[in-house]
Amino acid sequence: MPKYIIEREIPGAGSLTDQDLQGISQKSCGILSAMGPKIQWVESYVTDDKVYCVYIAPDEATVKAHAEQGGFPANRISEIKTMIDPTTAES
Repeated sequence: MPKYIIEREIPGAGSLTDQDLQGISQKSCGILSAMGPKIQWVESYVTDDKVYCVYIAPDEATVKAHAEQGGFPANRISEIKTMIDPTTAES
């Protein structure tokens, strides 16, 4: 199944409290549960003003539906074509 990275512009994201992040996570997980196993949240990275989330989903429309239901911004959704890491340099 395709994997996507979602860029969410959230001013002040890096200053969100643990309680704020827990609440956002709980809301997201509740929506994911209702949507069924076709979409899965893998992980997210919080920066000063953005959150980058990695999801597994059948298509971009499913990712958008999750964002809309949760009221989460999804400023950019990009399908991950492949991954590389330091071991890619090895022959």
